[in-house]
Amino acid sequence: MAEREPAMELDERALERIGDYVRSNLRTWMREASPSLEAVEVGLHERIVRVEEELRAQRELMKHGFEQIDKRFEQVDKRFEQVDRRFEQVDRRFEQVERRFEQVDKRFEQVDKRFEQVNKRFEASERRLEDMIKALHRFMYWSFGFIATAAGIVIAAIRFL
Repeated sequence: MAEREPAMELDERALERIGDYVRSNLRTWMREASPSLEAVEVGLHERIVRVEEELRAQRELMKHGFEQIDKRFEQVDKRFEQVDRRFEQVDRRFEQVERRFEQVDKRFEQVDKRFEQVNKRFEASERRLEDMIKALHRFMYWSFGFIATAAGIVIAAIRFL
């Protein structure tokens, strides 16, 4: 295709005048060409207002939600405090049980000492009994020896008589 040549050539000054003229009359021409443009602007304005109202409502809902979350966190904090108190009570109970075990340990130590004393007494009694048995054995040996000697003397005296 062959390039089209402009029907008329315009200089820069003429183009500037045309541009100014178009700029100054463009809005009027647009309104005349499309009367619904104002309606569109009004519709857009109404939609913007509705969007702003919805955003405001969403903000209120979010504030309310955040308040609920804050309340829930406070409840959770209270529960944690209760759990902490319960743990402290359990710790105290364990300490009491520990003290009781220490008391029982002391009692067992006292019982051990008593058993040691009883063992010492039994050992002392055993030594005394052994000493008595030894003394009895000596006495029996001496008695048997004395009786045998006396019997021998009596028998010898009877033979001589």
